[in-house]
Amino acid sequence: MFQLLLLIHVLGAVIWTGGHLVLVCVVLPRARRAGDAGAVRDFEAGFEPLAVPALVAQVASGAWLAAQLKPADVGWLEVGSYPLSHVALKVVAILAILALAVHAKLRVLPRLEEGDLTAYSRHALAVTVLSVGLVVMGVGLATGGYF
Repeated sequence: MFQLLLLIHVLGAVIWTGGHLVLVCVVLPRARRAGDAGAVRDFEAGFEPLAVPALVAQVASGAWLAAQLKPADVGWLEVGSYPLSHVALKVVAILAILALAVHAKLRVLPRLEEGDLTAYSRHALAVTVLSVGLVVMGVGLATGGYF
């Protein structure tokens, strides 16, 4: 069961983070040069049906994986141990991503005007940086360190 949930977790991270890297590194620069917010809307329309389930799968599998790391005699709010401190940082990052995603969906995307991609670009960059950070933290957690 552990291997299956870890695989689901990693595949979710690949889809979510990889898609955001493509957005920030390829789609947004082209859209900004052309002043074409439609390219961003098209990317979002194609990516969202894959990205949202990937994020949900990451959160669900991550919760189960985190529960496997927690010793029975340690409370969830005791973050002094290496694994639980890592998990706490990952939870904070995922909450920030969720807040940014909801804000972008409800406020930024509906107001996206042709030629003005500044607010959306900031959101996308923040989500991408947080997502890459989650991958780095996950690798560190899985391997016992970063390098």
